[in-house]
Amino acid sequence: MHDRGKSDRPVVPANPPNKAAEAVAEAGEGRGLPKGNTASETRPGRGAGQGVSSDLDRVRQVARKARDVRFTALLHHVSVDRLREAYRAISPNAAAGVDGVTWRDYGQDLEENLRDLHARVHRGAYRARPTRRVFIPKPDGRLRPLGVAALEDKILQRAVVEVLNAVYEQDFLGFSYGFRPGRSQHDALDALAVGIARKKVNFVLDADISDFFTGLDQSWLVRFLEHRIADKRVLRLIQKWLRAGVIEDGEWSSTETGTAQGASVSPLLSNVFLHYVFDLWADQWRRRHARGDVILVRFADDYVAGFEHREDAARFLADLRGRFAKFGLELHPEKTRLIEFGRFAAQNRERRGLRKPETFDFLGLTHICAKDRHGRFKLKRVTSKKKMRAKLKSVKTEMRKRMHHPIPEQGRWLARVLDGHYLYYAVPDNSEALRGFRERVIRLWRQALSRRSQKGRITWERTRRLADRWLPQPRILHPWPSVRFDARTRGRSPAR
Repeated sequence: MHDRGKSDRPVVPANPPNKAAEAVAEAGEGRGLPKGNTASETRPGRGAGQGVSSDLDRVRQVARKARDVRFTALLHHVSVDRLREAYRAISPNAAAGVDGVTWRDYGQDLEENLRDLHARVHRGAYRARPTRRVFIPKPDGRLRPLGVAALEDKILQRAVVEVLNAVYEQDFLGFSYGFRPGRSQHDALDALAVGIARKKVNFVLDADISDFFTGLDQSWLVRFLEHRIADKRVLRLIQKWLRAGVIEDGEWSSTETGTAQGASVSPLLSNVFLHYVFDLWADQWRRRHARGDVILVRFADDYVAGFEHREDAARFLADLRGRFAKFGLELHPEKTRLIEFGRFAAQNRERRGLRKPETFDFLGLTHICAKDRHGRFKLKRVTSKKKMRAKLKSVKTEMRKRMHHPIPEQGRWLARVLDGHYLYYAVPDNSEALRGFRERVIRLWRQALSRRSQKGRITWERTRRLADRWLPQPRILHPWPSVRFDARTRGRSPAR
């Protein structure tokens, strides 16, 4: 099942931390959830696969107890049952890959298809298909490449990810939140907010990695995987997916670097890469070099670091550039900033005759140094203007396509848009932005209705009646960060 063979580990810091979860953004920083929650089920979704079932308990226990174990036999956990659960976790409306096979097509003879896939995988006859490349607009106007995998590849990737999660969820540090079982963007936002409020944070490094998913070094990735995975069949599967290439406009091209965004296996692979390149290094850096408090929160390739001292922040940034360069990564020059931010930033800047502290965006929310009604520091979070503009642009485009649909159909669709927006952005202190978003949606609806009317523009009176009938009013859905964070970590105090 596993061995303790030595592998080449040139990049893993000596004596990596082996402590349980620590509270506060450093709090989100242990090995994950408090003891007792570590076996929580994986949520079905794009990056996770199904819950870790009982046959993986032994794998998880060994991985937790022995950090140097390399697992030699994992592929047998990719069973027909696990493939079936992976198929059921895929959206029936998911886009088809290069072979054109849809979820429903595959399900016409599901059991036979799964048995055939299982047999090909285990005898080494499985071949990965190229991904179909599509582009979606980013908030800055650029296009983000996504890879749409063939359905059978999606199924197998999800099943393999579930197995590998049993190993890596014991290794990943607590400040890593992106695409992990039982963790969400709001968990990362909570940890950051609590860290800024409770730790001595005076400076924030807001950083982004340039073209991470397309520029990731595949050879380093495989070496990192080999630290834990010695099952050659699993490693070959991953390499097949990495090297399958992409098809764009009917033309095939090789993929020598990167991992396709949108592929089920990509979030786990990116987390493994950054676990060794960033997480272990950053955690050890603050323990060895920092003079004051340091907090870290990472969600995929987007992360924020908070520092008590400017000198620590500047040195960390310089050392991080050098660290990334060794592995072919680069910080985005326009999206990487070191700003004065925290509980005392406003008064310190006012004392020096400077303006209010700058703001920064993280996971769609703009973070602002503010005050409560008693004059005490409060971290205020509002919808990012870039995210709101991008969403409204999307609504406008889709509204034009639905311009001649019946009004009740339009109203139900817009209601779903608003509910989805509220579900993510309805955090405390963000009511004004939520109302503003609803108001802009109403305006877009009025414009669309006016274009199709033979009698000119629709009156505001009628528009308001339609909005009152169909469009839900915003209300705060999320608790204060500290409430949810303390419940999640069981109120554990910060630890160093």
